[in-house]
This record gives sequence, structure tokens and C-alpha cells, in this order.
Amino acid sequence: MPRFQAENLELNKNLYERVNAIASRKGCTPSQLALAWVHHQGNDVCPIPGTTKIENLNQNIGALSVKLSAEEMAELESFASAGVKGDRYGPGLGTWQTSETPPLSTWKRT
Repeated sequence: MPRFQAENLELNKNLYERVNAIASRKGCTPSQLALAWVHHQGNDVCPIPGTTKIENLNQNIGALSVKLSAEEMAELESFASAGVKGDRYGPGLGTWQTSETPPLSTWKRT
């Protein structure tokens, strides 16, 4: 897992700690902070989190009450611009990036 290799781990850990510190100040979880950040991107943007557990659904709904200042938005944007270091998957693991979807014209209706 490239994101957890030594050359990336410390940078990613530092990024998480910075996000976690803002979440603590706001009285929310890092996940709620991330959803709130997406929600604050504009009136034409809406996060669509997936979940299979009621507890997580309630956490997601709680993100709607997290209000972010312009300064907090700028700080979070700087984190997003820096990005997580390292690929999510190592070589040999297929992802959407390596998949080939056949052209729609070849699909057959059943």
C-alpha cells in the first residue's frame, strides 16, 4: 500500500492530524468535517456519502450542522491541494483507472 510506505506515511499522518485538529475544534468527526467541506463548495455541489449502517447515516446527517468559516475553508482547501501522498493501491491491483468499459453501443439489453 503506497500511502503507508515510509516515504509517504509521515506526510499523510501529518495531513490527517491537521484535519483532525480542525474537526476537534469544530466538535465533529474528521468524516463530518470532510462532508461539510464538500457541502460548502457551493449551491450546486452536494456530497453523496454511502453507508450501510444507521450509526454512520446519523454521523453523515450531523455533518449538515457543521459550519465552516472562510478561513477554515481556505485551510482545508490548502490540505486538499497538497493531496495525499502515494497511490491508494499498489501495482497489480485493478481499479477504475485500469478498467476498460466496453462502448455503450456493444451492450445488449436483456
